[in-house]
Amino acid sequence: MNDHHAGKLFWPLTMTHVESYPPLAGKQQVEVAIIGGGMSGICCGLVLARSGISACVLERDAVAGASTSANTGLLQFSNDVMLTELIEQIGRTDAVRFYRECLHAVEQLALTASTLPGDIGFRRRSSLYYASSEQDLPKLRKEYEALREHGFPVHFWEPQDIASRFPFSKPGAIVTAGDAEVNPFQFVQAMANAAVNAGLLICERTEIALHRLNGGKQVLETADGASIEAKHVIYAVGYEPEELRGQLIKAAINRSFAGVTPVQQSLEPWHQGMMLWETARPYLYLRTTVDGRIVIGGLDEERPDPVQGEAARQKRIAKLSRQLAELFPMLDSTLDYEWSAAFGESRDNLPFIGRDPERDGVYYCLGYGGNGTVYSMMAAHLLRDLIRGESHPMEAIVGLSRPSLQ
Repeated sequence: MNDHHAGKLFWPLTMTHVESYPPLAGKQQVEVAIIGGGMSGICCGLVLARSGISACVLERDAVAGASTSANTGLLQFSNDVMLTELIEQIGRTDAVRFYRECLHAVEQLALTASTLPGDIGFRRRSSLYYASSEQDLPKLRKEYEALREHGFPVHFWEPQDIASRFPFSKPGAIVTAGDAEVNPFQFVQAMANAAVNAGLLICERTEIALHRLNGGKQVLETADGASIEAKHVIYAVGYEPEELRGQLIKAAINRSFAGVTPVQQSLEPWHQGMMLWETARPYLYLRTTVDGRIVIGGLDEERPDPVQGEAARQKRIAKLSRQLAELFPMLDSTLDYEWSAAFGESRDNLPFIGRDPERDGVYYCLGYGGNGTVYSMMAAHLLRDLIRGESHPMEAIVGLSRPSLQ
């Protein structure tokens, strides 16, 4: 699937200069070859390079040019699947471990951002997860109790707590600390530059035509004869169904919509720049930017192709604008930028991270779900450990042979 998004993207326009990297040429050798130069591939490349492991990122187009450009940059430890739901699905121990690993991944993203030069729009934020209706309130309270019981940084707000801080009220909300926001395009570009300085090789405009084994080595070849030999290969290909292997067929590619407002005169009605989302499915989500804009997204549809036609897309975007106006009637709800984008969801709501069940030396880093960037950082460290020959407690939970996929 080459059409990851359609419309007018915002994030790429926030950079006046973007580094470019030459295509793969001749014959190269590295310990790890990473296919894909989006958030997942560059996270892996940076972690491997800073760990002293020789690696190369092979991107068929440009770094951060596919789904990363349509990423809305919310970094949250809570997931589309609630902790309470995940406990029922995979058991309390594994569910809590997964949520804790997500919280840890946000901290790792914060640490990584602190090492990068310039302002990439990274800000620590709290999130307001509100009940969309009175009917959703009992499950939201149950979720709060489960999070609190296991030590996660949460509070519960009653309707009056919400109304005293925002120009709207809801039946109740969980406030989660420990989250963050980022400009995803700037973040990936800055990580790519830092990774190259740490020894990573990046090759843009490099499409792999053949992946074969040769004497126990993984060999990747392009159509024009360039090749790279590696001990390990990581597929960080985003939402590319034709690249999926084995268990990965048990995933769905859907589409979503997002928009960005003009710079607001004031964001005073927006309490502490909190990120907002809701219990309804599909859910609405909102955040602010460092230059005073609002990013809004949602209206997920069970179709794999982004809406190309402007008139059809504008019907959904107009609905997003109305929803923003309902929450913040005093703000400018017009949308200067808008797009439709593909996203992936696994059957059990967990990412695909780990070894290929059938091919030694092949790994996957696929952050399917609403927390793609968090999953990318989680995957980078998990795969680094596996490549080193170490074990990782998360592999049994997010690996491709996990019981919840059977």
